[in-house]
Amino acid sequence: MIIQTLIISAVIVSAYSVAKWQRLSVELSLFISALAGAAAGALFKTPALAEIPRHLVEGSFTYLDVILVFFSATLFITIIQESGGINYAVRKAVASFARFRFLALFLLMIIVLVPGALTGAGSVSLLVVGAPVALALKGLGVDEKKIPAILFILAGLAAAAPPVNIWAMILCAGTAIPYVGFELPLAIPVLILGTITILILGRRKGQSAELNEFLEKIEIIPGMNWLRLLLPFAVFFGLVIAYRLWPFSFPILGLPLEFIIASLAAYLLSPVKINLIKVASSTVDKLLPLLSIMVIVGMLQQVMAATGVKGLISYSVLIIPLGLLFFLLTVIIPFSEGILTYGGAAIIGIPLVWYLNSLGYHPTIVIAGLSLLWPLGDGLPPTALIGRLSLMVSGYKGSYWSSIKKAWLPWLIITATGILMIVFSSKLSFLVIS
Repeated sequence: MIIQTLIISAVIVSAYSVAKWQRLSVELSLFISALAGAAAGALFKTPALAEIPRHLVEGSFTYLDVILVFFSATLFITIIQESGGINYAVRKAVASFARFRFLALFLLMIIVLVPGALTGAGSVSLLVVGAPVALALKGLGVDEKKIPAILFILAGLAAAAPPVNIWAMILCAGTAIPYVGFELPLAIPVLILGTITILILGRRKGQSAELNEFLEKIEIIPGMNWLRLLLPFAVFFGLVIAYRLWPFSFPILGLPLEFIIASLAAYLLSPVKINLIKVASSTVDKLLPLLSIMVIVGMLQQVMAATGVKGLISYSVLIIPLGLLFFLLTVIIPFSEGILTYGGAAIIGIPLVWYLNSLGYHPTIVIAGLSLLWPLGDGLPPTALIGRLSLMVSGYKGSYWSSIKKAWLPWLIITATGILMIVFSSKLSFLVIS
């Protein structure tokens, strides 16, 4: 049985490797590996040939709830962007606190964190606020080489921040753990690590004349103000908090519906007319690679479960000495993200959480710790999604590694924090408020 499963595993890995060698996208490579694994399993009747379509269809719906959150959250942020709210926030925040440089950098950090935290995608943070924030950082005198590194780290932390953390959602769906109680275990480390990042990489001071020059490049739509910008966020967070304050009288709407209601509020408060159909269409276009990955990862996970490969990975995790396992996580987790993107959470993360939970480690804190490590892999090849996007939105013309390597110290601090959260998860369980 083990030999049979090893053969199927080899087929899945080989299919993915060949697809990447042919320079296919991550999505197509994962899909081909899922089909190859199912076909190899059919040779051993695990699953039977006739059951393959059923497993693929069932797997494609595994993360339907995550996909709905993805779309509705990104629609909300896109409407805020189209109404001019993002540019307004960046320009006003920096101009108001330019004399207090740390506060200006801190506010820019929050502005980068919010879109990713609400959508679960660091790439959305960069696409929505990356360019104006990069201009503001240049105006504050930050070294041009360090700006992509700052954006890369902050965008990764944004994806890990609550309320929407895709890695945590995948792990919760695969381990039958409720996606609740992640607010403090994720928010506190993200805010601390983000602050450390801007202190390390944003130390150099700039001239006020340069700041004004760069801020003038950030256009503001007439009629936009703080009330129009903040009220839709107040609507969203009010709906999130309401059912917790009044659990027996206020309905649980769910994140997708809460984001849609907040999107309507942003649409009605916009100082300019917004074409909802066009915005929704552009949102789908923007998210198509991410949404397709969620569908295909569900298929691959279903195929691996049916063929026994998932169990083999679980067994492989179980036989690694615990001390060595914690050390290897610093490499395995980021590289799994760089190769498989969100697929790494389903393939490696789920058996890992099961194993550590069986040893008495608190699963919610373990998942939060792992969620800090996975975004680092978005700067590693072959995908390097957030890393490459950071260079693009910042306008940096130098080589990729000449800029990203500037993030080495925040990278090490984030890695150490994630591992320590996992190791001492049982002692940090007081952070989990359900």
